[in-house]
Amino acid sequence: MPQPTFKFADCRAEQHSTAILDILNEAILNSTALYDYRQREPAAMVAWFQAKTAGGFPVIGAFTDDGTLAGFASWGTFRAFPAFKYTVEHSVYVHKDYRGCGLGRSLLSALIARARESSVHVLIGCIDATNAGSIALHEKLGFKHVGTMPEVGFKFGRWLDASFYQLRLEGPAQPVDG
Repeated sequence: MPQPTFKFADCRAEQHSTAILDILNEAILNSTALYDYRQREPAAMVAWFQAKTAGGFPVIGAFTDDGTLAGFASWGTFRAFPAFKYTVEHSVYVHKDYRGCGLGRSLLSALIARARESSVHVLIGCIDATNAGSIALHEKLGFKHVGTMPEVGFKFGRWLDASFYQLRLEGPAQPVDG
């Protein structure tokens, strides 16, 4: 069977909130990719997109030929202190029907390119320590393991370890305080 092809474009709240919500809620219910217990409500997407817009944070979507959202990647604030302004925490989510075809790699690569254009200095990924696929993907793209916080989450009746992966980029050329 041939590999599907995808087009990449920025997601918009009014067009893509429902599809993003479906991807997130499936991950909440069936994985440790998100340390949430309950599915998010549609209203949560309004605040999510507002935060992305206010921060100037991208939401890159991967779309099939018929316009279906197959996955998305984004970043947000790493820590809410001014000195962290050149560091972001990213996330990549792929719809369950499109996993295993290289889409996660394509999305993360697109996000890294956008980070370079935006003078981001460090991308941080917080990955459940048992998520071997995500860890391997990050390592293939140059991310380094910088630490694991044992038993910081509890889901599905067990303690979860959160591993942090970091990719250091070139920018900004002239960082400033304040």
